Amino acid sequence: MNVFWFIPIHGDGRYLGTPKGGRAITYPYIRQLAQAVDHLGYSGALLPTGRSCEDAWVVASSLLSVTERMRFLVAVRPGLISPSAAARMASTFDRLSGGRLLINVVTGGDPVEMAGDGIHLDHDTRYELTDEFLTVWRDEMKGKEVNFNGRHLNIQGGKILFPPVQTPYPPLYFGGSSLAGQKVAAKHVDVYLTWGEPPAQVAQKIEQVRQLAAEQGRTVRFGIRLHVIVRETEQEAWDAADRLIQHVDEKVIQASQRALSQFDSVGQRRMSQLNGFTKTDLEVSPNLWAGVGLVRGGAGTALVGDPRTVADRMKEYADLGIETFILSGYPHLEEAYRVAELLFPELPLKESAPVPDNLIYSPFGEIVANDHFPKEQKGVVADDQRLSAGENG
Repeated sequence: MNVFWFIPIHGDGRYLGTPKGGRAITYPYIRQLAQAVDHLGYSGALLPTGRSCEDAWVVASSLLSVTERMRFLVAVRPGLISPSAAARMASTFDRLSGGRLLINVVTGGDPVEMAGDGIHLDHDTRYELTDEFLTVWRDEMKGKEVNFNGRHLNIQGGKILFPPVQTPYPPLYFGGSSLAGQKVAAKHVDVYLTWGEPPAQVAQKIEQVRQLAAEQGRTVRFGIRLHVIVRETEQEAWDAADRLIQHVDEKVIQASQRALSQFDSVGQRRMSQLNGFTKTDLEVSPNLWAGVGLVRGGAGTALVGDPRTVADRMKEYADLGIETFILSGYPHLEEAYRVAELLFPELPLKESAPVPDNLIYSPFGEIVANDHFPKEQKGVVADDQRLSAGENG
């Protein structure tokens, strides 16, 4: 498995639907979270996009010099930027990061927001534009000079002069639940993403995209976007889920419903159908909880349980073909650590955090009685090796 985390540049907090326990999204906080992702063993992090977010490209660029290994999954927006300009941005980022860029292709599903950005296209037409955009973008990233005259784009002599580090280009990630979106995925992308629907629904989408990709003579990998609430016991996890939405009342739910009903996104509609905008019956599949989607657009479900149970549910998705898991939890900094400490040992991770050589001289857990390590750990000195320690806080 590849496990990614999430940089919440649209807001963070201890509870949903309330300013209580809210957390300012400042650069020091974002940097702290990115550095946690960098050393805890996550493959990287997704940065969201939209007018409710800080700009993902600016944020990701600001984090390059304070991280070493994590990859950044950053959105390109067909219609908001030309494919040639997007190719130059991606190539520069990929070179300066040493090949740490991943591209999230976001067509968009909120007509109100897109109208504010000057896009006035219906749902399927936006995917036509995305198809043209990716046709140009991919060829330019391969080093070709592009002359393209389509319904939406007219590119003459488009090219980039400085190639990306990754060949032929940084991998393309894409999520779209409609047939129009799936056809674009089958034709162009490397990883097709789904939001956290029940396994039977995810299996159906995977089969559809596989078949469409086969018709194009291609294969596609698969990923899933989920929240996670993992605790040492099952009961603790469900209690934490209840606390997360304890301030969400009917008024907040109705406001969320009005806003999300404007979307023409098939994926968003499927997410909203899972919770029905009611706080009852939110476990829509074993350990899959739809409470987040009561007030949050996009990913609206969470896996809830003890480490072994959550890992087993993730493995059920993996058995369907899911390789990449993009996870998050509230607040994101604390939950990044909790997930790494509790869940990672239960997972077959593709990569894990490197253990620095100097960790052998560092406390792994608090020293017991100022005298010895609490237990033997891989990479640190054994229990019976004493550490000379003075009084400390």
